[in-house]
Amino acid sequence: MKKNLERKIIIGSRGSDLALWQANHVKDSLEKLGLPSEIKIIKTQGDKIQHLSFDKLEGKGFFTKEIEEALLKCEIDLAVHSHKDLPTESPDELIIACVSDRENPSDLLLINQEAIDLTQKFSLKKNALVGTSSTRRKCQLLSFRNDLQIEDLRGNVPTRVQKLKDKKYDAILIAFAGVNRLNLDLSSFFQEKISPTELIPAPAQGVLALQIRKNDKKLFDQLQKLNNFEVAQTISVERKILNLFSGGCQTPVGVFCKKENGKFVVWTAKGKTADDFPVRIFEEAETCEGLAENVVKKFKKLKPTSVFVTREVFQECYFVKALEKNGFSVFGKSLLKISQVPISKVEKTDWIFFSSKNAVFHFFSQSPEISKNVKFGVIGKGTESALKLFDKEAGFCGDKFNTVEVGKDFAKLVENQSVLFPISQNSLKTVEKQLLPNTKIIDLIVYQNEPVDDFTLIDAEILVFTSPSNVEAFFQKQKINPNQKVIAIGTATGKKLAEFGVSNYKLPYSSNEISLVEAIFGI
Repeated sequence: MKKNLERKIIIGSRGSDLALWQANHVKDSLEKLGLPSEIKIIKTQGDKIQHLSFDKLEGKGFFTKEIEEALLKCEIDLAVHSHKDLPTESPDELIIACVSDRENPSDLLLINQEAIDLTQKFSLKKNALVGTSSTRRKCQLLSFRNDLQIEDLRGNVPTRVQKLKDKKYDAILIAFAGVNRLNLDLSSFFQEKISPTELIPAPAQGVLALQIRKNDKKLFDQLQKLNNFEVAQTISVERKILNLFSGGCQTPVGVFCKKENGKFVVWTAKGKTADDFPVRIFEEAETCEGLAENVVKKFKKLKPTSVFVTREVFQECYFVKALEKNGFSVFGKSLLKISQVPISKVEKTDWIFFSSKNAVFHFFSQSPEISKNVKFGVIGKGTESALKLFDKEAGFCGDKFNTVEVGKDFAKLVENQSVLFPISQNSLKTVEKQLLPNTKIIDLIVYQNEPVDDFTLIDAEILVFTSPSNVEAFFQKQKINPNQKVIAIGTATGKKLAEFGVSNYKLPYSSNEISLVEAIFGI
C-alpha cells in the first residue's frame, strides 16, 4: 500500500472565480485522500492583457504558461488547468497526471429577453449582437446564422455575464461548465443550451487537467485515485486531432468525442479562419487508437463533388450552404408528388407528434384549432426547426437516429395520455408502434404522395435518399451505378435500399441536416 506524501501540496491556479472554484474543488479532493494542500494564485498573460482579443495575443498558452513555469521552478507542486486552455504540446518535464470527470461540454447562449425570437435558429432575433472571444464559436455560429453580428467578449465568467446584463450585447456565448460550476443567477436571461454535436466544443471542454512534474512519482501515484480513465481516453482523441491540425486554443477547431454503445464517436468542425464556413466530419471506431489520424485524413482528402438529395432544397438552408461554400454542387428534388389532405375538426389530445417536416407544414398551414395546453413532440432537430416556424416549442425532441428508440423514449413520457399523429397516407407509424397500450393514439392524414411523372436520370456522384418511398420511386426509373455513393436517412430507408440490392449505403449519425452534411464530407 502506497503511503501518503509527507508534504503539503502547493496548488497553482489563476485568480478568477472559476479558476479558484476549480482549484478548491481539487483541494477538497486531495484532502479527502489525506493530502493537505494550499492554493497559490499566479497571474497569466491572458489575465494581464484584457484590451486585446485572443487572436491578437502572441503564442499559445495564454492562461497556462506562467503556471507551468512556476511548476518547473518548483514554486508549486500541482497546476490545475481548464484542460481546453492547455497547448497540445507541453514541456518535457511536465505531465498531466490525471483528468477530472467531465462537466457538460455544451456551449450556452445567454439571451436578453428583448432579443428572443423562438422562430429563429437558437431562439435569437435576426441581426442580434453576440459576444464571444472564441474564433471556434464565431466560425460555427455564423455558419448557422450569418445575419448575426459578432463582437469580442473578454473578462472572467461573472464579468461576461454582467456585460450582458448591462445590455452591451443581445446575447453571449460561453461554456455551460463555467456558469454551472459558479452557480450564477441566470434567471433574467433566456438560456439556449446548444448540443455539443451541433455547436462542437473546444477539445477537452468541461474537463480539469491536473499537471505535475514528471519526476514526482509519489504524487502521480496518489492522483491516479482521482483520474477518470474514460474521459482521459476521449479527450486524448480530441486533443490529438487539434495537435494534428497544429492548432492552439484560438484555432477555429471544435472536437467532441464520447464513448457510445461500446464505440468511440467523434465530431469535428474546422474552419480556416473565424469567418470561414467550417467543414464538419463525423467518425466512429471500436478503439481510439488511430481515430484522430483517420479524422484528419478525411479532412485532407475531402474532394468537392456533386450531390443529389431526394427532397427540395433551399439556398439558405444549412445543408446547401455548407456544401456549396466548400465547393460541392447540390441538386435536390423530391421524387414524390406531395399533396395536402384537407382536415376538418382536430380532436383534442394531450400531445401532437410530428414525424416529418411535411407533417408540420401540412398540418399548421390549414390553421387547425388546437388546445392551448397541447404539447408537441418531434422526431428530431429538423422537424423541431419546422415547428419553430409556426411559433411552437417542442416538449419532446428525439435525439436518436433510430426511430424505434425515439418511439420508446416518447412512450415513457406519454403513458396514460392521448397523442395525435399528423401523418401521410403511407406512414410507417414507427413511433406509434412503440407506444404503450394505455396510450390513446389518433391518426390524422394531412398529406399524401405518389411518384412524380417528370423523372430525369440522376448522375450525381453522391445520392442521398430521405425516405423509403423516395427509394421506391427512384428504382422505378433507374439503377445506381457502381461509381455512385449512397447515403440513407433513417434505418427504414436503408432497409428499403437493401431490398433493391444496395448494401454499401452510409447512415449518418442522425437524420438532421448537420449530420447529413457530416456524412457527405466524411464519405
